[in-house]
Amino acid sequence: MADQSNPETRSPEVNRGMPGGSGPSDAQNDHEGISRRRLLGTAGATGLVLGAAGAAAGYASAPSSAATPLASVGSEQVKFHVKHQPGITTPMQARGHLVAFDLAAGAGRKEAAALLRRWSDTARRLMAGEPAGTRDTDVARDAGPSSLTVTFGFGHSFFGRTGLEEQRPVALDPLPDFSSDHLDKNRSNGDLWVQIGADDALVAFHALRAIQKDAGSAARVRWQMNGFNRSPGATAHPMTARNLMGQVDGTRNPKPADADFDQRIFIPDNPAKDGTNAPAWMANGSYAVVRRIRMLLDDWEKLSLKAQEDVIGRRKSDGAPLSGGTETTEMDLEKTDGSGKLVVPINAHARITRPDQNGGAAMVRRPFSYHDGFDADGVPDAGLLFICWQADPLRGFVPVQRKLDRGDALSPFIRHEASGLFAVPGGAAEGEYVGQRLLEG
Repeated sequence: MADQSNPETRSPEVNRGMPGGSGPSDAQNDHEGISRRRLLGTAGATGLVLGAAGAAAGYASAPSSAATPLASVGSEQVKFHVKHQPGITTPMQARGHLVAFDLAAGAGRKEAAALLRRWSDTARRLMAGEPAGTRDTDVARDAGPSSLTVTFGFGHSFFGRTGLEEQRPVALDPLPDFSSDHLDKNRSNGDLWVQIGADDALVAFHALRAIQKDAGSAARVRWQMNGFNRSPGATAHPMTARNLMGQVDGTRNPKPADADFDQRIFIPDNPAKDGTNAPAWMANGSYAVVRRIRMLLDDWEKLSLKAQEDVIGRRKSDGAPLSGGTETTEMDLEKTDGSGKLVVPINAHARITRPDQNGGAAMVRRPFSYHDGFDADGVPDAGLLFICWQADPLRGFVPVQRKLDRGDALSPFIRHEASGLFAVPGGAAEGEYVGQRLLEG
């Protein structure tokens, strides 16, 4: 739960208008003259498109202050054939599904290639707002693309099962153990990983069901998790998301304008030429660390507001650092109060996770909240499906988590219950499927 922001801006990667169109529909144009006040009073909701500073360079656009028609939530379309797979720099979506698969006994490289070909075709169709194929379930018949993204990755075990051990990246070596881990092995890792996101719950489930059906006899579900975020238009103006602890979650992140943004998050076009320790098939790809982090909400909510803010190091109301200013004001780590005590406690989460406190370690966080009901004592099983992206997890996630392990004030209120690390190759070119350079190279 590092103090780094979530991608929330709508970007050129997302096409406004109906599926297949490159611009706004006639209905949208008809609404351009409608005032923001009238939109706020229509159906009790707004059509505002949420924004923040976390989208990637070359894809991000500034948040718009103008309201957009309510129907735009469904008509937003994300491209499938892009340089980097969708779902990494795509703006945060309202619904998410994470699912891991293991290849079936006897399935190898040939079966995996056929599966990725099917999955890529299905993802391309669904992201364009089209039926999944001849056996479509019609679950999302009346909906548009709704910013659907489907992202594919490979786990450490995939390479042994397919005879591709020599192509396994060094960066995919298992993560080290952390003292805060209480990991369920049955809900961790996996041969294949799929991330699904959309701004409509039925569109997201439709994609999940299609992917699961496409697996057929080649692979079986190992684990599956469901998440959510704030829906587009739920706030009167663009703002950083909040987590289930009520905190503004995500204010610092590598910015698209940073000169080294791509270097930190993505594998370069030509890894060997650029001196990157990554195989050629990972060009333009990234590594995803996935953690199911349970929040001990009953304990957290017993704390006073001041105690909660001291744990995080930021004001709960607006996310501003305790040292003063606004949400984006640089935190003053040396500022003291009248008694000489540090204003931002030495073990505050926001202090510990700062890149300049971790040798420059940086990652793009793109999580979903989750709630899986209550246990027999009425304790909520809720928290964060933490997903972070980086060019090298040993330089991104690992040093930050090690630092947190040694004394983060937030640690007593969270528990890491599942974990996974996946190599996510670059986007598929026209006529290709995701992972083709690995499986057919």
